Amino acid sequence: ACCSPLDFAAPFASDQCPEGFVAVVKGSLRILTVENVGETFNQQVTRLRYTPRKLLIHPDYNTLFVGEADHGCVPLAEREDLKTRAQQAGNTGPLQGVEFDEELAALEEQFGTPRGATGQWASCLRIVDPASLSTAFVSELDNNEAVTSMTLAALSGTATGVPAHEKLLIVGTAQGLKYMPTDCDAAFLRAYRVLDNGKRLELLHKTQLDVNAVPGALAGYKGKLLVGVGAALRLYELGKKKLLRKCEYKKLPHHIMSLTVQGPRIYVGDVQESVHMMRYKKAENQFYIFADDRAPRYLTSTLILDYDTVVGGDKFGNVFVGRLPASVSAQVEEDPTGGKLAETLGKLNGAPHKLDNIINFHVGDTVTALQRASLQPGGQEVILYATVMGCIGALYPFTSREDVDFFSHLEMHLRQENPPLCGRDHMAYRSSYFPVKDTVDGDLCTQYPTLPAAKQRSIAEELDRSPGEVLKKLEDIRNKIL
Repeated sequence: ACCSPLDFAAPFASDQCPEGFVAVVKGSLRILTVENVGETFNQQVTRLRYTPRKLLIHPDYNTLFVGEADHGCVPLAEREDLKTRAQQAGNTGPLQGVEFDEELAALEEQFGTPRGATGQWASCLRIVDPASLSTAFVSELDNNEAVTSMTLAALSGTATGVPAHEKLLIVGTAQGLKYMPTDCDAAFLRAYRVLDNGKRLELLHKTQLDVNAVPGALAGYKGKLLVGVGAALRLYELGKKKLLRKCEYKKLPHHIMSLTVQGPRIYVGDVQESVHMMRYKKAENQFYIFADDRAPRYLTSTLILDYDTVVGGDKFGNVFVGRLPASVSAQVEEDPTGGKLAETLGKLNGAPHKLDNIINFHVGDTVTALQRASLQPGGQEVILYATVMGCIGALYPFTSREDVDFFSHLEMHLRQENPPLCGRDHMAYRSSYFPVKDTVDGDLCTQYPTLPAAKQRSIAEELDRSPGEVLKKLEDIRNKIL
């Protein structure tokens, strides 16, 4: 076992080691093999003070910004037990959190943290060095505020003395946050400068919003800041003492949970009404919606794949991909009216154009995160999803019609030859809320090796292949991802 962090690593294969890694650790060369792929190979963990709610990676410094918050938790400044312990130890410096003391952290993991009053929140901002997973900076939030959104944005504002290219950390907080229904006593936007090569934060100013609505999403947009406050979309500019509101759109349905920008387009995710595509008319200082989804989806996560395509997950365990037709996309870009007729041409109290639903699949668990990534050097990009129960899955895009036909037929035969133990129809399960569309269930296909040999031969003959060729095909797809 290799307990030290690897400096460099590369794939390695030989007669004695068919599949492995060759790695450099300081002054030594090591060859590693993985005996069981299902077990954890390498894992590093760092303790946090509260539950992590938001995570950002600084593109220039590669440091991690973590927003933490917990309900019914006593803030660090009110922890009398920690103050007493610090006085007994003779520590006169700033009060340290539990995560920096292994003994205290173990006790709290076993017996739990002191419980606060209902409606009491504890929250902090943390900078983590990813190389060592050590905390470089941590700042506790006061005033019973909880972190609800974060973004890194380069905001233009010469009056502040901040360079136009410098990325600021903007944090949306809610004071006295409550759910069912979602409400708060006050809402704030905090602007921080990132100093010391990403190792320290300095509060630039704090802006209180004029409505008691939760700032659910933030995004930079052409030197300004987009803020989703409840059901309203706002545009802010960086001022000397606070953020200055420039524009507002109040016709979104319920609550904005995500904001993504690509070029002039703004992709707004609503917590109950799926995705809306919007644009901003600078000459008239107005937002307008030009496309939305046909189905009302309770979104929990969204990811932009390209200019016209968005993938999303909802609270009922569905993953979908929506795409704006190419003809409509070109029409929107060349619109001579600049969007003036968009609202008058709306359909069914919605946008004038609708997204085509090209993918539907029920994963069976609430999707909490979506990310586009390549898991190996030179490998094909896949869509990774994470669920509330801790599952991490991958959606692999087929690149050839041959693969589509092969796996579709394999899935069809496995539905018939290997039905679920409890008797539920597989297609009905994967179509629990929307009919499954253009997606092959990889979990079902990987059950092929567990079938009796006679059934394997029968299915392989139907596919005009041998059982070995079917197994090789499954292995090839897995190797393309991992």
